[in-house]
Amino acid sequence: MCGINGVVGLNNISEVLFEGIRNLEYRGYDSCGVALMNKKHLIVRKNIGGVEEIFHRENILSKKSRVGIAHTRWATHGTVTQENTHPFTSCDGAFAVVHNGILSNYRFLRDGLIGEGHQFDSDTDTEVIPHLLEKHYKECNDVELALVKTLNMLEGTFALAIISIYHPDQIFCARRESPLMLGIGDELKFVGSDFNAFIDYTKNAIIIGDGEYAILSRDSYVVKSYLTQKEVTKSITKIEWDNEAAKKGGYPHYMLKEIYEQPQTITTALELDSASLDELAGMIQKSENVYLVGVGTTFYVSKFSKYLFSSLAGQFIPAISSDEFTSLATVDKKTLVLTVSQSGETFDTISALKHAKSKGAKTAAIVNVMGSSISRLVDKVILQGSGPEICVISTKAAFTQMVIMMLLALRLGLKRKVLVRKEFDESLAALRELPGIIQSILNERSGFIHRVAHNYAKIKNWLYLGRGIYYPVALESALKMKEVAYVHAEGMSGGFLKHGTLAMVDDEVNTIVFTPPCGDKELYEATLRSVEEIRARSGFVFGIHFNEKGRNKGLFNEELILPNVSPLVAPLIQLVIGQLFAYFTATSLKRNIDKPRFLAKSVTVG
Repeated sequence: MCGINGVVGLNNISEVLFEGIRNLEYRGYDSCGVALMNKKHLIVRKNIGGVEEIFHRENILSKKSRVGIAHTRWATHGTVTQENTHPFTSCDGAFAVVHNGILSNYRFLRDGLIGEGHQFDSDTDTEVIPHLLEKHYKECNDVELALVKTLNMLEGTFALAIISIYHPDQIFCARRESPLMLGIGDELKFVGSDFNAFIDYTKNAIIIGDGEYAILSRDSYVVKSYLTQKEVTKSITKIEWDNEAAKKGGYPHYMLKEIYEQPQTITTALELDSASLDELAGMIQKSENVYLVGVGTTFYVSKFSKYLFSSLAGQFIPAISSDEFTSLATVDKKTLVLTVSQSGETFDTISALKHAKSKGAKTAAIVNVMGSSISRLVDKVILQGSGPEICVISTKAAFTQMVIMMLLALRLGLKRKVLVRKEFDESLAALRELPGIIQSILNERSGFIHRVAHNYAKIKNWLYLGRGIYYPVALESALKMKEVAYVHAEGMSGGFLKHGTLAMVDDEVNTIVFTPPCGDKELYEATLRSVEEIRARSGFVFGIHFNEKGRNKGLFNEELILPNVSPLVAPLIQLVIGQLFAYFTATSLKRNIDKPRFLAKSVTVG
């Protein structure tokens, strides 16, 4: 939700700190701030705006320091103002703190500190932390002990990085349910909220666990439990991502780059360990009760997967949004909860998993980030290997999750004898052709989609229609339009249209219809009935359909004709069109593509 970066080195680290926090800006970009240690004094500079803007406006790169922490914020407590920007300092200026997460008891702590004479300058929950550190240090004259006492008073979630004039060559950090890791280089040591904080300098990471704190200096690091203060042995995680993969690579936006990376991510998914997928399919088969769980885009991935398991494996598996899981799901020791998360840090999904585990359920996950909270929490994890996804809007990660779910459903279908080996092999062959098909569509259809998006960019309302498995495609495509273009878009089942929404059809409401191949006769004809209902009321329809050899000529106001493909992969191709249409609408409207307003990449708060 926000980005943390900290660096300690032998020489000036200001430039390194800048590069690291700039790499994390996709996690939050309302405001930015830094705290640098200048001999035995703290220099704090912060303001609203982007990282590059703040570093130049506040002349931060001219400040010399060997130790510093930085933060880029997505507001949760307090409006976007300079006063509410991190870092926060104690009254005596001895401590500076940056924080991700939410403290649930901050009002109680704040009232007590105010009663003791502490003065607060912000509306944030974070500001209680440096004041608590100051209070406890004055009692014990020991920074580490003051930190432990403070951590044990905090309720809620946090990832913290702290510097203090009492230890000018060290960074203190701690975590509870909010991601935090160390980067271990030869001449530099780092703390960051994800790998991108330090991937340009080292690929050796230490994952800080819940209930742990660390003390970092240029030459050493130690990780301890803040309940016992005993040292915790940690192994180094090797980051497999190429740091160049996190750069734009010539594309104008990360979103477009990541859409164009989808052919490669499909290939990577098809090379995943088959034994691991078989193991997860076996867990599904042995469980009496299974749930698919995600939130936002990954909820739509779960809904998409629900259709896959029904059609390919003959098993109905309900999909539940993570935030509603505890209200809906009946969980016991015979249950499997299969979650989907791009970041592996999604708060609502972590909460659902913890609830499931408390009831004795088995848990599994498909995630994109190694070492993430969810990957370490579940009994079985599939790391999808899609590479870093920098744009706040998820495209390639969600797309790859759908492909992996397809592979999983096929393997379950084979185990349950719903599919014979020939059908299984034919389906895999269709998936292996998918990267080339999508690449050709990206190359050959992007110009047309750009033209249509530009021509209709001023339309303020869109209906996105799909039937069967194309319904979650419609939902996810509509979400992309909302997220990146800020245009009202409502995804729904085509059959739902005549049960109320048809009344909205007029000159100010356009419709996109995701049409299945005509070989899928029943679904195809039902979809066209929805189109006829709209056209009968003079509604505008943009039809995305496969080559029908001249059938239904003149039915659509605008149409995009796709090459005929296997029905298995047809919905995925439609999804790519939905991604591109949202992207080009947003560029036509001059939106901030990679950093849409009010959104952040990893939603780590409830």
